[in-house]
Amino acid sequence: MEKLGKQIKRTDFWDNPQEAGRISQEREEIKEALQLYEVLEQEKNDLEELLSIVDETEKQELEKSLKQLADKIKKIKKKNRLQEKYDQNDAFLTIRAGAGGTDAQDWAAMLLRMYLRWAERKGYRVKILEKQAGQEAGIKRATLEIKGQNVYGYLKSESGTHRLVRLSPFNTAHTRETGFAAVEVLPVLPENEKIEIKESDIRVDTFRSSGAGGQSVNTTDSAVRIIYLPKNIVVTCQNERSQRQNKETALKILQAKLYQLQEEEQRKKQKALRGENVTAEWGNQIRSYVLHPYKLVKDHRTGWESKNVEEVLNGELDDCMEKYLETYSK
Repeated sequence: MEKLGKQIKRTDFWDNPQEAGRISQEREEIKEALQLYEVLEQEKNDLEELLSIVDETEKQELEKSLKQLADKIKKIKKKNRLQEKYDQNDAFLTIRAGAGGTDAQDWAAMLLRMYLRWAERKGYRVKILEKQAGQEAGIKRATLEIKGQNVYGYLKSESGTHRLVRLSPFNTAHTRETGFAAVEVLPVLPENEKIEIKESDIRVDTFRSSGAGGQSVNTTDSAVRIIYLPKNIVVTCQNERSQRQNKETALKILQAKLYQLQEEEQRKKQKALRGENVTAEWGNQIRSYVLHPYKLVKDHRTGWESKNVEEVLNGELDDCMEKYLETYSK
């Protein structure tokens, strides 16, 4: 509250109306949460005091009210976990098929559907920026832009390698196969925090879009591929109708990738100073989805499990994400 209040008092605060609106909204939400928390805590204390003096019938009613208050306080604490940098921001989510051939490409498509369903459940807005079909089934890769409150805060738990075990529908023997897909989540950076990119450091290629879109998407070279030469980072966008729009979106994704790279390099330096073994996080298997010989989803970082695999694949990810926030939030 104090930090945001100081920003609002600045004379140039409303020079960027979009950012000013976001900060003002965030401050109001924190203010409401603090006020509600204080009221609920006082009510909870009063009820606990009453429990010690009432008879058994009244006690049952009070315990019911106390549980309802405890649930409300739990929701406030859950919301307050989303206070790390960029947690309130929109996000880019990229899915790439990994080892496993056609099964992996089909698995990538299943993950795409899972996140689209999750976003729909949350009331978020989704735009598919890029989608490359697989050779026989599924997709090779796809990139989404997801907009809404606390999108990055929730989705950051999904970065890493996702593993599927099932009876393959793509071979006649229907043998048990394992497919892998990588998920990358990046925050959409605020305009005033963009990383400077030199024109000499990038190469821009244009090509014909392969996806569905506007009237002219598939008839002109509107799709854009940007290669960041110093790090050999490749970003593609083909959803927009115009080449200019695709380039602007691709640059936003590149900005986010460079930010993530800086953060990873900083973490590695800190680990080296502390004498820890530095391992690449990108390839780590974070979650397994087993459909045969039993059904189980397990997050290997938090220990969270669910036997209702179909429900999870249909976008029910809130419990898994909440466990991640509970485990790793500062």
